Amino acid sequence: MHYASNPTSGFPVDEPDTLRARTWRRHVMRTAWVLLAVGAGSLGLVGANEVQRQMQEAALQSEMLEAHNAARRQVGLPPLLWSRQLEANAAVYANKMASSRRFAHSSNLGGTRPQGENLWMGTRGAYSYADMAQAWVEEQQFYDGGAIDDVFAAGTFGDIGHYTQIIWRRTTHVGCAVSSDGHDDYLVCRYLPAGNVHGRSPRD
Repeated sequence: MHYASNPTSGFPVDEPDTLRARTWRRHVMRTAWVLLAVGAGSLGLVGANEVQRQMQEAALQSEMLEAHNAARRQVGLPPLLWSRQLEANAAVYANKMASSRRFAHSSNLGGTRPQGENLWMGTRGAYSYADMAQAWVEEQQFYDGGAIDDVFAAGTFGDIGHYTQIIWRRTTHVGCAVSSDGHDDYLVCRYLPAGNVHGRSPRD
């Protein structure tokens, strides 16, 4: 390695080629540290997003169970239990509605164990989870305790069907999920066993 005297500092200095090589190595090292820092920051952001998602799911579960089971307590029924499988099924359909912006009941609720389904849609971010569930519970004021066939015959099922599913005695499990597009939130709750069976009333 060759040195030349620095007339100002008195310290040896690298010749141009060697100096450029060292400068390049320092640049590469600084770039590597920057990339590592950015990567760590990204991982931190991903972690924070995951924590936020889990907190939202926990809040949704808590609010939905509270609203459903408060309504069931009023009529002397045991509480519903949360089902992760129903939650997952609800999430798939909530995402489908949000992506298509088509608000309608699923056509795929059958099978060996048909699922019940309640849907809600409203302006994105304008309603709490409790507000969403309460909209269903408030249908209680329109329900007279009759069988589901009678309600259909009167043409008022849309006014009470969410509530009657909530208080369906034979239903034991619920799972819900929310998805959003640019304008609206979509809430889906799925139930097992399914309620609103023709010819029966919620208390059967």
